[in-house]
Amino acid sequence: MELRVRFPVDDEVLSALHALAFGSSPGTVEPWATRLERHALTWVGAFDNDTLIGFVQVCWDGGAHAFVLDTAVHPDHGRQGIGAQLVARAADEARAAGCEWLHVDYEPHLAGFYVDACGFTPTDAALLKLR
Repeated sequence: MELRVRFPVDDEVLSALHALAFGSSPGTVEPWATRLERHALTWVGAFDNDTLIGFVQVCWDGGAHAFVLDTAVHPDHGRQGIGAQLVARAADEARAAGCEWLHVDYEPHLAGFYVDACGFTPTDAALLKLR
């Protein structure tokens, strides 16, 4: 398995991985490459040979705060530490860019992953639904 930072994104491939990892319907192709170039500080892919098996992106405020989004690992490669390696590499990239804090929001069933495997500290946070 090889980690690649800011790799050239194929929208169809990343959309398929995202659908598999999050259990949504495959088929919808999102404009990942355009969105990442426009909004992300960085992104990291996990590759088995040249097959994308994992992904994470980091967005930021242009200063001290960065945000982990879309951590995804192909179900056939789950529970092997790939997600934690992706997040660790993304954290290294955010640190190198001068970020002081790395934030993540997650569903309760993912607390073990983000807190135990990745080292995040739980905090109080709030959410405002816009639509």
